[in-house]
Amino acid sequence: MDAVEIDTVLVPVDASDQAVTAIEYAVAIARRYDASVHCLFVLSQELVEAIEDDAVESDAVAADHETVMDAAAEIAGDVPVCHSSAHGFSPSRLTVHPGSVILDAADDVAADFLVVPREPLNGDPGEVLGKAAEYVLMYASQPVLSV
Repeated sequence: MDAVEIDTVLVPVDASDQAVTAIEYAVAIARRYDASVHCLFVLSQELVEAIEDDAVESDAVAADHETVMDAAAEIAGDVPVCHSSAHGFSPSRLTVHPGSVILDAADDVAADFLVVPREPLNGDPGEVLGKAAEYVLMYASQPVLSV
């Protein structure tokens, strides 16, 4: 019997290659513990502002989201996967940022384990999770794997 009980693994994702790697790890953990995976698609401030300014088509962002979720379902196979999305910032509340959004989502879905992609910051507005990994590692009450 395992000393740790895991029912839900939360993996925050964006449109990066590192997010797909994180999904692979999350699925492996979920499979090991007979758990499910919850993918949280996190939108960066830059991306949301670009959508609002019509610099980026919301349909393109939705297509990216769908592509990542399709990849997650394919990777997962028989492991149950669900998903949601969240804005990784708030213009009116400074305490809302990608790290806090991930931790709030972990509480909302009762996640027992987090897998967070640790990505290089390259300035791509679709890649937001590199900014959040350290915060999640420092403040999560659940075990965290950073990949």
